[in-house]
Amino acid sequence: MSSQFKVHIVEDDKTTRRLLENVTSMLGYDVRSYEDGQQAWDAFEIERPQIVISDWMLPEMDGLELCRKLRESMKDSYTYFVLVTAQKRSRPNLERAIDAGVDDFLKKPIGSDEIWNRLRVAERILNFNKQVQRLESLIPICCYCKKVRNDGDLWEQIEQYVNERTGADFTHSICPSCMDTHVRPQMAAYKQSLKDKAAATE
Repeated sequence: MSSQFKVHIVEDDKTTRRLLENVTSMLGYDVRSYEDGQQAWDAFEIERPQIVISDWMLPEMDGLELCRKLRESMKDSYTYFVLVTAQKRSRPNLERAIDAGVDDFLKKPIGSDEIWNRLRVAERILNFNKQVQRLESLIPICCYCKKVRNDGDLWEQIEQYVNERTGADFTHSICPSCMDTHVRPQMAAYKQSLKDKAAATE
């Protein structure tokens, strides 16, 4: 694991907080801990951690409200939010958490392997997000044919360019604007040409 990521732990239960602190520290993260949601929010505005592991039920501000405020404040960076909960994983609870912007869940009681697994997933998502941001800011793209210049100074389709760097695949469709501007006129012209040919042979 990499120490480049800051992890903020928000947990009012001392035993659980110590476990989370110990495991994340041993994995090489820069760790800060808070006992309630308001403390964590005040610190987040200053430090902007890449990962937050927060209990659902907290004094001052609960985990869902903390996540909502975090999502509303984010602009140029993304924070991966793991919700710790002893509550039943019912559909309504999951929907509330997802609607608030939660990325992943840890069910109490927590094991060290579970923490490690969640942090691995968080790193993958955060690294992928960085790659996408880098591509969006640096891609040299032709303003006519929309091909992209790669590192070998060759021009290739943008789908191939992105796939080689991120593994992402594309599906293709037609937006409503292009459907009206290009596709429907072409279809109408084609149908008219068929009518003209049929009329010429009569």
